[in-house]
Amino acid sequence: MSIYFLDYEKYFLFCRDIACHRSYPVWHNDIEMTKPKATLRDVARLANVSSATVSRVANGNPQVDAEIGARVHAAAKKLGIDLIGSRKNRSIAFLLGNRDALNEFQSRILLGAEGYCVQHGWDLHFISFRCDLNAPPGNLRLPEALTRTDRPSGVILSGTHSVSILTALREIRIPFTAVVNNIVGDWRPEEYDCVATDDVRGSAEITQHLISLGHRRICYIGDQHLPWYARCAEGYRRTMQDAGLEPRFSEIRSQDRELGYLAMKTLLANGERPTAIFAGNDQAAAGVYRAVQESEIRIPHDISVAGFNDTMGDLLYPSLTTAREFPSEQGRHLAEFTLRRIQEPGIAPQQILMPTELIRRDSVRPLDTTIG
Repeated sequence: MSIYFLDYEKYFLFCRDIACHRSYPVWHNDIEMTKPKATLRDVARLANVSSATVSRVANGNPQVDAEIGARVHAAAKKLGIDLIGSRKNRSIAFLLGNRDALNEFQSRILLGAEGYCVQHGWDLHFISFRCDLNAPPGNLRLPEALTRTDRPSGVILSGTHSVSILTALREIRIPFTAVVNNIVGDWRPEEYDCVATDDVRGSAEITQHLISLGHRRICYIGDQHLPWYARCAEGYRRTMQDAGLEPRFSEIRSQDRELGYLAMKTLLANGERPTAIFAGNDQAAAGVYRAVQESEIRIPHDISVAGFNDTMGDLLYPSLTTAREFPSEQGRHLAEFTLRRIQEPGIAPQQILMPTELIRRDSVRPLDTTIG
């Protein structure tokens, strides 16, 4: 403990009184009792590295060995120093992969992530990225913004990405978090920071709801080459088979509104008339609406329609029965995990599985089982 005097006369009086064993009142405005603050040099000493290494770790230099970086972060945490707070580049990138447009679902993820970043004093940069989803890691060219020396400190992967980008980002040692449902290819989500929606359970709940209303001829519309449609198809298939019913699938390969429109047009042209359609997302359901309306088929009187994700269910007419996901909350968790990984690179993989909620609206009606 150090005592500092601003008044020399008081200092001499203090010394005299201490020598005479006299008590002495403390002048709170004149005496400052401080504990020396830890510095980056202290972090370097505790971590057994150079001050330059600590500086490189603080600024997110990818050339620093991962084990050394973890040691430096642990030392800083022990000394109560926020290395990230002193970082020059306080930004992360929102990497939207292989999408022609930012649809309603991705927009809400983006806004959720941005809100969390702003709340914690970070910037979020949007980057649109296209690549060959079948390209091996060595042939994948990352966006230039991620390879510069002033690159963002972390990345959020949204949209559609291949497993190759996971390898590429690990190679350049940049922290990232992924949306599990949107990764194409075989991978092990448990090894990564990721956020997922329990879309298998959610799609099973939608399917069971249609069955409970008497529907038997239920057709699923979704391009199963894309992971989020494939996972919904899995829940639909299981539930249909458990009920002793035959799953029916559309073979159209596309996305969103175009997918729903083309798939429904094809079903009608082939003379197939299911009593209910389960579209793999609300955007595909909007395409189904357009197709049936052009054919003067009424929803739900002539055919019931259900969607998935609830990003536009209340905007359609009649309002769409769907499974609600929580994209804004997903975005916040994606940003939270990314910032935590930047702060604590040595922690175990962070993961969360978010539930869905069945939203009953006007696009589905009960059906007499003798008709369905």
